[in-house]
Amino acid sequence: MVLPNILVTGTPGTGKSELCRRLVEQLGLQWRSVSEIVSENKFVEEYDEEFECPVLDEDRLLDYLEPLMQHGGNVVEYHSSEFFPERWFAAVYVIRCSTSLLYDRLQARDYGKHKIKSNMECEIFQIPLDEARDAYRKEIIYELVSDTEEDLVTNVQQIRDWLEQWKAKQNKAQ
Repeated sequence: MVLPNILVTGTPGTGKSELCRRLVEQLGLQWRSVSEIVSENKFVEEYDEEFECPVLDEDRLLDYLEPLMQHGGNVVEYHSSEFFPERWFAAVYVIRCSTSLLYDRLQARDYGKHKIKSNMECEIFQIPLDEARDAYRKEIIYELVSDTEEDLVTNVQQIRDWLEQWKAKQNKAQ
């Protein structure tokens, strides 16, 4: 059985990477960190000085990911979601966290003031969640809070449960 692809998205610092790390360890999924893929393959159009980050070449990234997505079993991690084709994903998980924790996490990453402010606004105004809601069917979108270790454990279990339900549906369909 081909496993589904899952998208994990959310504001930087909300806990996406740690969740993906645990999903890979516990569920045997293949982690596709878009930031790492972009960096390794230089899928960058330019550098945005104001936001202190590279500007993604979406077309080159999507061309790279297309054959990987066809194999299934991927957990794709990125802070943005709207440009990925819906057909790639059986579930989209939007990771959220409290703004006080997020602020501390971003400061610990040595983000500049402007970058912290921008990311804080993204979380406050739930930009990643709204992006997902605009780009994907509501029945595949799940919002998870990632403030504590307990939240992280619960989130992994929730995704594990979802995956088991997905497998059961696939077996019935065959």
